[in-house]
Amino acid sequence: MPEAKILTDVPQELNLNRRKVIGTIGVGGLALVASSTPASAFFFKKKEKVDLSGLPATWVRMQGKNLEDYADYLAGLRLDRLTPRQVIDAHAKRRGSVWNSLPPKQYWRNMGPTLKAVDRVASHLGQPVKEIVSAYRSPAYNARCAGASRGSWHQANVAVDVKFPVRASSVASMARSLRSKGHFRGGVGRYYSFTHIDTRGQNVDW
Repeated sequence: MPEAKILTDVPQELNLNRRKVIGTIGVGGLALVASSTPASAFFFKKKEKVDLSGLPATWVRMQGKNLEDYADYLAGLRLDRLTPRQVIDAHAKRRGSVWNSLPPKQYWRNMGPTLKAVDRVASHLGQPVKEIVSAYRSPAYNARCAGASRGSWHQANVAVDVKFPVRASSVASMARSLRSKGHFRGGVGRYYSFTHIDTRGQNVDW
């Protein structure tokens, strides 16, 4: 093709001159060029700050700096059909005198695959997530939840109970269909008003 021939016929001196120019500019010069280029030119999407206003003040104080850090982690997942705030809200609850908490830092990344599975379910349903009812549960809080087992996968930060603006039976059916296609491995539990989805690594239904 003519275009290819033009590229291969570039004089040797021009190629050498280009190398000299790059060598003269150096890494610092290239960094300066990059810094003066709008981020949009590199197709970077700015991570938005999560609005944490309106959360219970007592609970916020208990979480400390971990609250903003975990919110940033969730925002970094760049989910389409649910928000980091919906996940955070699921933690800011109490049963009697026992407050739930954010997961321990070493468990944070456990939630990523589960939220991505939920996001995929939402996309295939063509619906946004209405509410994350439950995500991580601390052992003390889990013990106060009616019907929760002592070995609940919520305590490992791999499970969510989620509501959509459609019947829970439709959500469970879609989740199981996507799971059968290999999109995730885990449990799908159908309840009257919500659906449980987890990524424990073993397929289980109830």
